[in-house]
Amino acid sequence: MAVKIKLKRLGKIRSPHYRIVVADSRTRRDGRAIEEIGLYHPVQNPSRIEVDSDRAQYWLSVGAQPTEPVLAILKLTGDWQKHKGLPAPAPLLVAEPKADKRAAFDEFAKTLEDGEPKGEAITQKAKKSDKKADEAADAAESTEA
Repeated sequence: MAVKIKLKRLGKIRSPHYRIVVADSRTRRDGRAIEEIGLYHPVQNPSRIEVDSDRAQYWLSVGAQPTEPVLAILKLTGDWQKHKGLPAPAPLLVAEPKADKRAAFDEFAKTLEDGEPKGEAITQKAKKSDKKADEAADAAESTEA
């Protein structure tokens, strides 16, 4: 039985997510897999790549052949170089952790409590009254000149 390491597609139409699976070469793309050994989410920035290195090394050692996309992923993670005995590549980029919204809100609330004046809501009535006041001031200046 020929075994391949390939991508199994999941997700919506324009939002693909893949699982890196070990499967018989004769099964269809999204068919039954022997084992799932990783994840690949190309839409995220930077792409999310997770590979179970031990299982990938095992399947490569027993003769499983990676497809071209999986080979590129294994080269990025360094599993292919480890299998071939080559030097490891540079580490992958990792997304920055998201800012804590609660902390940002508490910080903003403290600045309001410290005596900073609150802004007033601008409504259509306020805009009209400001416009009338500006016109009256302009008229007063033109009569004085």
